[in-house]
Amino acid sequence: MNLSDPSQAITPTLDGPVLAVLARAGRPLTVGEVAVESVRGSEIGIRRCLGRLVEQGIVRATEVGRNRVHELNRDHLAAPAAELLGDLRLELWKRLRRELRRWRVDPYYACVFGSAARGDGDDQSDIDILLVHPLFPGDPKPPRQPTVRRTVAVKLSAPPSWSEVEAAHWIKQIDQLRERVPSWTGNCVQVVDVSYAEWIGRPLGEGIWAEIERDAIEITPKFLSNVFSSGEEG
Repeated sequence: MNLSDPSQAITPTLDGPVLAVLARAGRPLTVGEVAVESVRGSEIGIRRCLGRLVEQGIVRATEVGRNRVHELNRDHLAAPAAELLGDLRLELWKRLRRELRRWRVDPYYACVFGSAARGDGDDQSDIDILLVHPLFPGDPKPPRQPTVRRTVAVKLSAPPSWSEVEAAHWIKQIDQLRERVPSWTGNCVQVVDVSYAEWIGRPLGEGIWAEIERDAIEITPKFLSNVFSSGEEG
């Protein structure tokens, strides 16, 4: 699935992104405003698309002064499908959180990063997931002076240590996640699995950590640490 334009999984026409924009908007939009918000399509193409959707009754057009504005007709029988188109990315975050909530060994922190989080990939892009596991046998001890930001309001305390059996179960959980996400989206999954010690000792602003800090969408089921925030919550 193309997470920059999830509607392509259902329809290649402009109807998908246009309906998704109107479903998310919550207010009437002009053709120009729809064109700005839509991930594809020219203003002329979107104008024609809106005209067709008005004829189908799923979009309402209203004259406001010199402008014609459009909004989703939420009374329409097909409106729930349009609302689903607008929420497909959020639905992925919700499913990931529900999946992690069922895990017997909880991640200390979990997030989606990379193109899936930014929304600029395509249907060939991997979904990158960071998982921070609690202390397992053989893991290094956490550094005495972690590199986490001083501005973080939540104090991070070390998670409980787990046994080798639970460490093996953690790996099994990750294998199941690698199977389930492609069945939801069609995309391959890349999991970055790091220990609690590696997480709090990470070099901030460098390499993959800079990308995670900038783009991460948190999916930690219990939100034990609120190191990163995202404007896209589900």
